[in-house]
Amino acid sequence: MILRIAQIKVYPKKGDLEENHGRLLSVLRKVADHRPDVVITPECFLDGYVVTEEWVTANNLVEYAVVPEDSHYVADVMHWTSQAGAWFVLGCTRRAKEGAYNTALVLDRTGRLAGAYDKVHCQTHDSKFCAGSRLPVFGSDFGPFGVMICADRRWPETVRSLALGGARIIFNPTYGMCDARNLCMMQTRSYESEVWIAFTHPGQALVTGPRGEVVTDERAPDVPFVVTELDLAKVDRVRAGPSAHLRDRRPDVYLL
Repeated sequence: MILRIAQIKVYPKKGDLEENHGRLLSVLRKVADHRPDVVITPECFLDGYVVTEEWVTANNLVEYAVVPEDSHYVADVMHWTSQAGAWFVLGCTRRAKEGAYNTALVLDRTGRLAGAYDKVHCQTHDSKFCAGSRLPVFGSDFGPFGVMICADRRWPETVRSLALGGARIIFNPTYGMCDARNLCMMQTRSYESEVWIAFTHPGQALVTGPRGEVVTDERAPDVPFVVTELDLAKVDRVRAGPSAHLRDRRPDVYLL
């Protein structure tokens, strides 16, 4: 199956949900013409990843968080999604009774909230968030897919767990490093687990494939979104090949 993904590549404003929501809707009006199957925003796009600011604490971080079921920002994106017939991975800070989570909301083609992923690996400024405790694989009309957020990619176990769960593509909202080191890391993560990864950063739209190839690497500051078509069946072919990584694992000898 050919999957058309649209990666939003816009720097949001720190702490300004209204401004960022307006920017997103403006870009989405142009994205709709490309009829994407999936749209991905950067990490915590709604609040501009405000957690990095020194004056933000675990206590006041909730002021920038949304309750998905009650948020007009989320409702607007749900409406756009239902009209466009696209899946949507929306980066935001999510409010819960125990605090705030760094979350990617997953909306299906009808605009329904199909689920959410909470960032698992929280260090330094991210320790202000509550950490997630699951690596779910989501079902869809194009097959199972995974979501990870920013630093999650630094742990090979994240991608491997999602791939073993059946994911052929992983959507990766992020706001962190997007340098040469990261490029090598993303190629390696895709190669070792034979999976597509869509790394979506305000300054870079990067897509790496199951052979470690780079199919998209857009960094131009005046490009607000990037559309890429991917052949999901390529993952199946690679995983069935003569030197397949997932198939030929040796968990009987691994210590971890």
